[in-house]
Amino acid sequence: MNLPYFIAKRISDPGDNSFSAVIHKIAIASVALGLAIMMIAFFVLGGFQENIKDKIFSFSGHIQIKKFSLNNSYEEEPIVIDADRMVALMEDPYVEHVQEYAHKPGLISKDGEVHGLIFKGVTPNFNKALFDKYMVEGEFISFNDSISTDSDVMISSKMANNLGLKIGDKVINYFIMDPPKTRRVTVKGIYSTGLDTFDDQMMIGNINVIRSLNGWKSDEVGGYEVYLKNIDDIAAADDSIIGKLSVEHYTERVDDKFVQIFDWLNLLSKNVSIFIWLILLVASFNMVSVLFILIMERTQMIGTFKALGASNSLIRRIFSYNGFRLVLKGLLVGNAIAIGFALLQDFFHIIPLDAANYYMEYVPIDWDWSVTIGLNLLTLILVSLVLIIPTAIIARIKPVTAIRFD
Repeated sequence: MNLPYFIAKRISDPGDNSFSAVIHKIAIASVALGLAIMMIAFFVLGGFQENIKDKIFSFSGHIQIKKFSLNNSYEEEPIVIDADRMVALMEDPYVEHVQEYAHKPGLISKDGEVHGLIFKGVTPNFNKALFDKYMVEGEFISFNDSISTDSDVMISSKMANNLGLKIGDKVINYFIMDPPKTRRVTVKGIYSTGLDTFDDQMMIGNINVIRSLNGWKSDEVGGYEVYLKNIDDIAAADDSIIGKLSVEHYTERVDDKFVQIFDWLNLLSKNVSIFIWLILLVASFNMVSVLFILIMERTQMIGTFKALGASNSLIRRIFSYNGFRLVLKGLLVGNAIAIGFALLQDFFHIIPLDAANYYMEYVPIDWDWSVTIGLNLLTLILVSLVLIIPTAIIARIKPVTAIRFD
């Protein structure tokens, strides 16, 4: 029989109206609230980061392959990767998908209103599944041999509102060239990402439009967007891809192209990490204080145990088990609160956001169970370790003095 655990179990269930009962509830609430706040913070932070990253990836992939050029405009020099190199690229263990693209700056005009834009030409290889979540009206452009479908485009809801456009409207695109050229396009779909980087200027259409304007061959493109199986492998994947390209080609990682956004997201992670450690510190301090109070309240019991021959080690284990049980109860309550809140937010979006300021319409949730398990273990280990501090005073308690203590 584990005597210290048995005694700890008995003294950890005081009467509902006793002072110890209040202290026990405060200890459980302290751990539960601290853990719940930490878990919710990581759920929201992860959801926010993944949401922003997915929007960027849908427009740029993880790695872009381009041709070296002194041109600083949005336009790219035409590029063609030969068949052997393309096969090697597609078979790369890091690569999941490769798609072609090209950009061309221009203007769009309707009823006297003029809006600057970047026309992004795409092919049937475009990662439509990733982009579909941002479609708010209409449908994705179609690809076939019909010349009429080449004029179908998708614009952002912000662009549509500014120009008063809706699905089916026809407008004139003015492309900045020498001499300037125009194309009549039809609005086929409307998307919204909430990121001004894309919503302010990006129009998506058939890459054949750019090929026709620039006089490119049917296999020439502005570049290739590469999607990886695991974004965490981007550094190794970049090195692997570069080794498969010719000397006139180079790669650009998405975290280098949008370095300000990714630095901002990393800064958010650091801020939350500091916040988490502060919460753990407060929770640990609360548990130390609670156990001190419980030891002081049980001073007479400690004196009696010592008078009966109990060792300091046995009595320390009694209170350590008691504190450990409180921590476990706090973890259970904290997990229930955090997961319950996250489920409500994920399914019912109970906390809305202003998309103009936060780039999304509601607080997002990312279910990263590895982080959840890690936070539980970290809380359990850290708070349990600090319980050693208050139990150290047990060795200083003298039986005669303790029995007389009131």
